[in-house]
Amino acid sequence: MKRPPELAILRGLLFLFDIDNVESDEREEIIVSKNVNDEVELSELFDILMRPEFASYSGSDREWFIDTLNYYLGSGESFDSVFDKITTYFDDDVADRRRFMRVLLGCLLRYQAELVK
Repeated sequence: MKRPPELAILRGLLFLFDIDNVESDEREEIIVSKNVNDEVELSELFDILMRPEFASYSGSDREWFIDTLNYYLGSGESFDSVFDKITTYFDDDVADRRRFMRVLLGCLLRYQAELVK
């Protein structure tokens, strides 16, 4: 049975970029080196940091993240409630939160396709 979309899980997914997640200086340097308002650099950031994290999740959890992003992007969600509850290492504020999430979804779909080959 599929789990219903839940906006709160996206905060967990983005915790990778949260200042409270103080895993390594190297990760922080990677995050601040990318312009999160540039789709190419944002995709590169996701490829470096999100791909291995996403691959570590169970198949059902990966599908839940993808389904949740699809649902909320389709519903016109602003994602303010997600971004307002995290403090990131990003040098700049995310100018277009929906575009950020669309880029994230595109990357997650690509990672999922690679994982289920």
